[in-house]
Amino acid sequence: MTYTIGIIGGTGREGRGLGYRWAQAGHKVIIGSRSEEKALAAVDELNERLHGEGEVSGTTNDKAVLACDIAVLTVPFSAHRETLEGLKEELQGKILIDVAVPLVPPKVTRVQMPEEGSAAQQAQAILGDDVKVVAAFQTISFERLLSNEEIECDVLVAGGDKACLLYTSDAADDLLCVDLGGRRIIKKKTHILPLTNTSYTQTHTIVTNVTSITQHYTPTTTPLLH
Repeated sequence: MTYTIGIIGGTGREGRGLGYRWAQAGHKVIIGSRSEEKALAAVDELNERLHGEGEVSGTTNDKAVLACDIAVLTVPFSAHRETLEGLKEELQGKILIDVAVPLVPPKVTRVQMPEEGSAAQQAQAILGDDVKVVAAFQTISFERLLSNEEIECDVLVAGGDKACLLYTSDAADDLLCVDLGGRRIIKKKTHILPLTNTSYTQTHTIVTNVTSITQHYTPTTTPLLH
């Protein structure tokens, strides 16, 4: 299944990387930015990388959210609350994938959790229950996303709505697969967790491959969803 994916703050490295991979996988990608000019410049860069393949467009953040099936938040944590508050109305009824990690300079090697418990839980508190917030993709670096190499790492997906978790899992699989003569082979796994475990996932985002973490992981609330 293909989606229209609007990337909030998509001109940054992580946003461009995710957009690049999703466009390669056949999704329609909308790069959002506070500045439409910056969004269009990012689109030009992605189209050059894609060699004319894929469907990528650019606009302001609010218009990207209104036009998408799934919104993806890729802004730095310092802009997290302000961005969400500014787009609260447009995000109602949407699925929001929150990629933010609560890193606060100068200690960027350590997460500094907000009082809500995690970036995704902060997003849910700001936006309300009509927005389905899912945390994902904190374990994939922009260098890997913007390369043409296979991505070999696991993805932790955390959220409170099972259907939205499965949509996000599909999107994650498109980042982790290789195409072998029309057959899509998934190289690594997507692990689905409750939203209350996002503080756990964000604490371990500096680990490149999280397989060893998930092997020792014990949920603090509900079991893993299968």
